[in-house]
Amino acid sequence: MKKNNISRRRFIGSAATLAIGSATFGMNLSDGRSMNTPAKKNIVSIVRVKNGNIARAVEEAIDLLGGVKSVTSGQDRILLKPNLVAPDKKFTTKPEVVKAVAQLLQIAGKEVMIGEGSAAAESFNSFGNEQFVTKKRQILDGMQKYVFDTLGYTEMAESLNIPLINLHSGDIVEVPLRRGFAANSVKIHKKLTEVDLVCSIPMMKTHVLATVTLSMKNLIGLYPGTEYYAMRSWLHDRALVKGSQGVAFEVIDINSAVKTGLSVIDATSAMEGNGPTAGTLIDMGLIIAGTSPLATDMVGAALMGFEIKEIPAFTLAHMTQMEPKTLDEIDIRGLTIEQTRRRFVRPEIIQWSNFGYKEL
Repeated sequence: MKKNNISRRRFIGSAATLAIGSATFGMNLSDGRSMNTPAKKNIVSIVRVKNGNIARAVEEAIDLLGGVKSVTSGQDRILLKPNLVAPDKKFTTKPEVVKAVAQLLQIAGKEVMIGEGSAAAESFNSFGNEQFVTKKRQILDGMQKYVFDTLGYTEMAESLNIPLINLHSGDIVEVPLRRGFAANSVKIHKKLTEVDLVCSIPMMKTHVLATVTLSMKNLIGLYPGTEYYAMRSWLHDRALVKGSQGVAFEVIDINSAVKTGLSVIDATSAMEGNGPTAGTLIDMGLIIAGTSPLATDMVGAALMGFEIKEIPAFTLAHMTQMEPKTLDEIDIRGLTIEQTRRRFVRPEIIQWSNFGYKEL
């Protein structure tokens, strides 16, 4: 598997940081309705972090949705999916945010785990200015452990007695899709089929492929590298042939393959410009939570100054009759969009076909 080495620096910004990987709908593709919010508005909350107390802001945001017991009613096994694209704290979900969600769930009597399939790390599939894709388990397993360790997730998980799941490898199962766009089925870690909820906890960022990366895009990190290669190159190649714009096919497929609902966006700091790794950090000081990934992301994108029609994954979701379709259909609590909106510097959009890579 080889491609010419095109636009590599522009995409990643630095040697050790590739960001194709890492969203969730919890939508029933037959009627487009959220599993957790039948026949009523989706709820999204916007809360400011005060005095650096991230845990309190997370709790307040979830309380505004109705409380952790309400939004996870009937969901006892929950996997938290942060965005740990590469081992750099500048563009990954803060462990403090994930810890706060995990502790609330544990207090509510839930079984909690954390899962991720990162994209790249120096000395594993990134070497100076050369980056590679691979499906070799030995490399991917070592890389994932290194990412968890470096970003403080190993220490945090041990303190809470929560398992860390390497989603790149292990017991992989095939899940058929009712309406697949990139493929008719997806292969995912078996744990993802055994939990009652996958809770996406992304960092708020722009993205040179997807325009923004929030709750839905974050779930691309569920595609195992041992099947789809690191950076999901095999997947993106085939989705592009099918006509995927802004990796929308890949996003919609994975979101329809797992059970979703509660989403929490880490907008304490955010990235604008050529994210997800090479942009500029800005201080937002916010936590955004919602009962539906689509609704949560629509509000998040609006806070970033984007129109709904600018995001390819939103457009595809609405073409398939997924809801909500407008911000007016969302019950926004806490702060308002007008109080918190900031126009982010737009990413320089590139097509996957222009990204060059080599295989290890």
